[in-house]
Amino acid sequence: MATELRIASVNTNGVRAAYRKGMGDWLDARGVDILAIQEVRAATEDLETLLGPEWNILHDAATAKGRAGVALASRGPASIHRVELGAVEFDSAGRWLEADFSVGDAVVTVVSTYVHSGVADTPKQDEKWKFLDAMTARLPELAAHSELAVVVGDLNVGHRELDIKNWKGNVKRAGFLPRERAYFDRFLGERDAAITGVDGTVGPGLGWVDIGRQHAGEVEGPYTWWSQRGQAFDTNTGWRIDYHLATPALAAKVTGYAVDRATAWDQRWSDHAPVVVDYLI
Repeated sequence: MATELRIASVNTNGVRAAYRKGMGDWLDARGVDILAIQEVRAATEDLETLLGPEWNILHDAATAKGRAGVALASRGPASIHRVELGAVEFDSAGRWLEADFSVGDAVVTVVSTYVHSGVADTPKQDEKWKFLDAMTARLPELAAHSELAVVVGDLNVGHRELDIKNWKGNVKRAGFLPRERAYFDRFLGERDAAITGVDGTVGPGLGWVDIGRQHAGEVEGPYTWWSQRGQAFDTNTGWRIDYHLATPALAAKVTGYAVDRATAWDQRWSDHAPVVVDYLI
């Protein structure tokens, strides 16, 4: 018999602040089985207190206290598969957490990840390139480890023009640089095919599936992040930078996709909206 599995992902922009603003009410009502959090910015003990004893919590904190941090919370037990990404000298702490979950007779691998935001032509962008390179190397390994795998989180790149409301004004900014978008062209391109990225570079496709785009089709958004400045939220001038990237076998099991956008600006508990996907395993 198939098992229903609901996986939600959200950048909380600080989980303690998010709980003060209403995250707990959302989580209590949403029926989530596995919750992936980015920008935890808190200790494991804080997560345990906030979420409660019914959740099994895995947490990888950033090297710098109060920065980044990724977590996976689940109703059932999980086994950690990997927290490091890239070369030994590359500090990926607080940005990549893999775990295996038993779902019925199957094992589903979930990654909570927080890609660097970057700043064009600065050392911060250099760190982002290193991370995207490491993802490129790791995704085939993940697919080999489990045919039911999904990478979720704040990937800090709008892949296509449909993913950013004001894309023309952002082509030279981190988050929509052609070189960044080309990584996603390859992540999502036909496996082993020669994929020409939007920046003109060519590389092998990795064959992963963007669940948000698969579900929504060729429409603007649905956006998952809005700047805190100005009227971005009220005018829906957003970015779609929070993803579920799944292996084809898992993508075929999707039964529902939703972006839980707040009903009003003052009802938000993060500048990101949760992305919630239902799978039938």
